[in-house]
Amino acid sequence: MRTTNSAPFGQMVTAMITPMTPDGAVDYDGAARLADYLVTDMRNDALVVNGTTGEAPTTTDAEKEQLLRVVLETVGSRAKVVAGVGTNITAHTIELTRQAERAGVHGLLVVTPYYSKPPQAALLAHFTAVADAATRPILIYDIPGRTAAAVADETLIKLSAHPRIVGVKDAKDDPAAASRVMAQTDLVYYCGTDLLNLPWLSLGAVGFVSVVGHVAGDRLHEMIDAYDNGDVDRARRLHYELLPLYQGLFRNQGAVMSKAALDLLGLPGGAVRLPLLAATGAERDQLRKDLADGGVKVPAQ
Repeated sequence: MRTTNSAPFGQMVTAMITPMTPDGAVDYDGAARLADYLVTDMRNDALVVNGTTGEAPTTTDAEKEQLLRVVLETVGSRAKVVAGVGTNITAHTIELTRQAERAGVHGLLVVTPYYSKPPQAALLAHFTAVADAATRPILIYDIPGRTAAAVADETLIKLSAHPRIVGVKDAKDDPAAASRVMAQTDLVYYCGTDLLNLPWLSLGAVGFVSVVGHVAGDRLHEMIDAYDNGDVDRARRLHYELLPLYQGLFRNQGAVMSKAALDLLGLPGGAVRLPLLAATGAERDQLRKDLADGGVKVPAQ
């Protein structure tokens, strides 16, 4: 049973995009500028680097390592840096874990192995093997909509006994399942679906791993602060104000729309790599309206 509200990576976390140049190369200078903006202006306590929103399936291991080092050098003394290391190959996940730890990351995000649809005993073995090889704290990323395999309550409860598995980034969107695990373990929950940020606080989540944090991390942090201080009405008002952003940044894939939003704001975003395509002109026009409706000031064209 949970006895503490400790948040190992703070409460407001953004799953950071990987800025790229027009030809699709990683823009490391842009990554440094964006990381600084997200921590300084958007009040992020931590950044997830090399996650799905960072287009990790299409970046090389060498690019992942360099990106981590750049972000750590830029903000690592002011914010936690969590490395996405999960793949559908256990041995490769362990390699990326060790690479990230050599770079100096503060934590690891390990997604459920995708495509293979491992049964629960195999998921237990996979996450345990990665945790056994790690020295940093781990968040399990439960997102069956992308992986086709949910992590069952009973599996999470068993994994909670491992000293390096400290929490869950939850995008399963099942409040009953999240409640059962939180009630029976000390696993810390971060909401991984922006639209459910406020409801998940009410269940006991400590914070968010957000995509909308690219453009409204400061107000998401304000929502957390209001809720924690007992001002539920204020938290609810912020939730309603942010609804256009929750919709706008997911009209297309999150990395695509986040990069388009950052471009509109004059911040580093840039190209995406296939199999993704950049937002269309019509999508950018709609996004401009969504951002304005959600209270984000967009410079005039």
